[in-house]
Formats: sequence, structure tokens, C-alpha cells
Amino acid sequence: MPRLRSTLAAAALAVTATVAGPLPSAVGDTTDISPPGANDWSCKPSAEHRDPVVLVHGTFENMTKNWPTLSPRLKDEGYCVFALNYGGNAMGPIAESAKELDAFVGAVLGATGARKVDLVGHSQGGMMPRYYIKNLGGATKVDDLVGIVPSNHGTESALVRPAGLENTACPACDEQQAGSEFLTDLNARDETPAGPHYTVVTTRYDEVVTPYTSAFLDGSAREVTNVTLQDACPLNVIEHDQSPNDPVVHQWVLHALERTGPADQAFKPSCVV
Repeated sequence: MPRLRSTLAAAALAVTATVAGPLPSAVGDTTDISPPGANDWSCKPSAEHRDPVVLVHGTFENMTKNWPTLSPRLKDEGYCVFALNYGGNAMGPIAESAKELDAFVGAVLGATGARKVDLVGHSQGGMMPRYYIKNLGGATKVDDLVGIVPSNHGTESALVRPAGLENTACPACDEQQAGSEFLTDLNARDETPAGPHYTVVTTRYDEVVTPYTSAFLDGSAREVTNVTLQDACPLNVIEHDQSPNDPVVHQWVLHALERTGPADQAFKPSCVV
């Protein structure tokens, strides 16, 4: 329950700031600060890690808050790492946020000389890139999409629309509700368009994207791997908000990025880290 209350409080703070006016200076001063290891625009991919990694944050978040541990971990492993802020704390219309991702990926490819990027996203950040892939030409520019507790089929949880939030303040909240028109269109026909490989990492203790299985994607084993953390590490109790900081999640992300294809379902991470 303490984590649930903290998640609600964080969401309420972000929503209140957005509805009432600009973020307080103590918060606003940090929103455009890159997480450690990210956004070195002089970085050139190595032969071992040819695809730059773009980190895509979740709803009510920003790159600084979402990626303080995974970004430096990827950098230490030799990746060129980039992160963006989008959609006004990812509360704006998801299709418009996908256009921001499109522009950012273009900038990354231009700066690094790479042909493709890998995308790693949390929550909405693991789902929104699928719109970019399906509708904005991203299928030819993305090698891997790794979603950490992504809202692929929406949620039945009220946490995506906190009580008192004005209808116009968070279009992305409505669009992430299970059965929304946006998600119905996104998931129609082919959930995993050819080109990228898709890895989903979720947790049975997700209290935001519910049921947790709504994160899973349909597709062939050559294209898609759906991972539940507790299948390999039954004592792991990580929930939604902190999942990008979980060392076991980090292992799955690195494994997925290092492989040709999605993560191997048989991969055995270290559960004691």
C-alpha cells in the first residue's frame, strides 16, 4: 500500500501542476536535464552495439525521473544512449507524442550515422512507439522495441485517470483506458508490424496497467517475446512505477538488445543482485 499511495501522490502532483499552471521551479528546472549517460550527441555506435538506444518515458513522467539507473547501465555496457521528453509529461494525445518521437529518432540517426535505433519504453513509453512504428514509418527505423510494463491493451485501473482530472488535461489517460478507440485502432489487424522485434517485460504486481497481462503482444515467436518477471524470479515484487529501476528488468533489457530477435523466453536472469 505505501507504494500505491506514493504512485497516486506522484500522479496527483503532476496533474495538479499541469492543470493549474507551470511546474514549480524546483521541478521545472530538472525536466530537461538528461539522465546520466544519455544525450551525448557526439557518441558514435560501436561495431558491437550498432543501434543507438532511445529511452521513452511514461505518463506523468520525464526522462530525468524515469531513467536514472537504466540510462547509465546502458552507457556502461557501451551503448550510445538518448532520451527525450514528450507530450507535456506524456499527457498529450498519443499520436502527437509519436510525431515527437519520430523527429527525435530522426535526429539520433542523423547525429550517429546509424541506420536503426532500439527503443526502450516504460508504460505509455512502451506502447506509444507502436503507433510510430505502425503509422509514421518507424518500422524501417527500429530494430528492437522493449516495453517495460507497457500499456499495450490499456488498463482497467483508475490510476491512469486520477480523480478530479479535467477531461481535456490528459488525452493520453483516456486513450490508455481498456477498450479506447485509440487502442482499438492501434491493435487492429497486426499488433506487431514486420521490421522490429518486440519484447514485453511485465510484473504480476503491476497496479497501474491492469490486468498485467494486458501488456502482452500477439505475434510469432520470431517477432515477439512476452516476459513475466516472476516466472524466473518468483520473489521479485517490483511494481509499475519502479520497474525501470529494477536490476532484473535491466538484465532482460540488455539481453533483448544484445540478441538478434526478441528476448529468449528461456533466458535466466540473476534474481539475487
